[in-house]
Amino acid sequence: MKKLAPLFALLLAALALAACGGGSDTTGEESAPAPETTQEAEGEKEAEGGTAGSAAVDIEADPSGQLAFTSDSASAKAGKVTVNFTNTSPVPHDVRIESSGGEELGGTEVISESSESATVDLKPGEYTYFCSIPGHRQAGMEGTLTVK
Repeated sequence: MKKLAPLFALLLAALALAACGGGSDTTGEESAPAPETTQEAEGEKEAEGGTAGSAAVDIEADPSGQLAFTSDSASAKAGKVTVNFTNTSPVPHDVRIESSGGEELGGTEVISESSESATVDLKPGEYTYFCSIPGHRQAGMEGTLTVK
């Protein structure tokens, strides 16, 4: 039963993005009036913000409470990348995005037993996503985000 909540959240996010997407044509020049820096957002705001050139990445904390993500890699298209983070465990976690130069670019709030989204404007390249709770990254709670 606990596994249904993250699946339901992902399904809702996928439906919201599909409703706003209008197909796979990415030749439009339209963009959201959001700043070029990190913009943290929540469910309904994300549904309104889908535009051509936007992408979403789903990252999940280990449901058993281990200091790990369920995957150590993810990929997205360049542009405004929405990070949909799900943490069903009672152990608090977040997801932060870091450039290859070590600059923190943005990410989600710390959560437990819920979901959170954040949007970050990313250019093509490799980024690191990690949990910023002290000790979690050092324990291996990080992965590689490849942006094409």
